[in-house]
Amino acid sequence: MIGRVTSNLLGLVGATLGAILGFYLFQWLVRQNLYGLMIPGAMLGLGCSLLAQHRSPPRGVACAVAALLLGLYTEWSFFPFGANSGFKYLVAHFFDLKPITQLMTGFGAVFAYWIGKDASPLFSFIRIAGNDQQPTRPNSSETTTKD
Repeated sequence: MIGRVTSNLLGLVGATLGAILGFYLFQWLVRQNLYGLMIPGAMLGLGCSLLAQHRSPPRGVACAVAALLLGLYTEWSFFPFGANSGFKYLVAHFFDLKPITQLMTGFGAVFAYWIGKDASPLFSFIRIAGNDQQPTRPNSSETTTKD
């Protein structure tokens, strides 16, 4: 149990770092006159996956919800509504946004779920307490023969 809690906390740290990196990457893209609103959400899921040690679909759902909110926050930070520049106004009028904005926000959430629910083998050499169970494999060098 401790191992899964630690794994989820590591996933939270990774998601936070991925979200920050994704936000600044989006900022850089906007300065290049490009638009990639799905990137912050996808980076959130990637960061979570890189540090988490086990597979967890509920963690993927949490990443998707966080990515949806991050996508809305990112859109609001760079392109607020002219009528009212408040975040609550943007959330309430989500369906008044351009279809590409809605699609990219949704795809960012889908990618966050899809990537965030899995654990990356990249850092699998790090073992945490209670999560060090190795799968047993039959030894291929031993052959059983009947005499």
